[in-house]
Amino acid sequence: MRKLRGLLFADPAIVFATIFFGTISLIASFFDNTGVLQIRVARAWARTLLAVSGVRVNVEGLDRIDPGGSYVFVSNHLSYMDTPVALAHIPAQFRFLAKRGLFQIPFLGTHLSRAGHIPVPREDPRAAVKTLQSAAEAIQQKRISMLIFPEGGRSEGILRPFKEGGAYIAIRAGVPVVPLVMIGTREILPYGAGVVLSGSVTLRVLPPIDTTQLTLKDRGALTAQLRAVILNELEPARESAAPGLG
Repeated sequence: MRKLRGLLFADPAIVFATIFFGTISLIASFFDNTGVLQIRVARAWARTLLAVSGVRVNVEGLDRIDPGGSYVFVSNHLSYMDTPVALAHIPAQFRFLAKRGLFQIPFLGTHLSRAGHIPVPREDPRAAVKTLQSAAEAIQQKRISMLIFPEGGRSEGILRPFKEGGAYIAIRAGVPVVPLVMIGTREILPYGAGVVLSGSVTLRVLPPIDTTQLTLKDRGALTAQLRAVILNELEPARESAAPGLG
């Protein structure tokens, strides 16, 4: 029944909502060059996607962040549903650092570009470093936050190796880095699946890590620390879910 509901109701509703809110976001971009109004539209889009999909989100640790503060959020990545979960429930004014392919998707790509989200040119290391520097400058100048999936893509296992971009940006910008843990989004929209299923997920905000005393030479150690604290949260979740997988 969950798959049938997703196929007949949730998926068409998601496509319609993406076109609808993408159009509104495009129009809003002509009246607001800060991206603030477009982020509000994106939050409405995200809440709509979760609602029509029958996804319930349990948020833990939200009191650990200041909605008006600047951070680099670093999260594990299990599913395309991670993005609407974060948009709908993280109150900070954040932008995404995302793979360039997402910017080529109709409506979504237009919103990402005009709202100030940043594409990562993975195929060009020099350009990628400049992108990280630009992201750090944007945090300092615009007093915004960044959200990064440091695995570089969705994980088919529990957690892939982390890239150092998130740590680099946080240290260079001099802002705290906040580990986020997504649990259950893979069950909502599995890797490679095209049907969104109803269910419950958890978004857990872990304690921020101060970077003001760190240098760029510390980015490797900070990256390892971030992966370790996220993995520590994911392993109990995987163990508790294991009996039901068979």
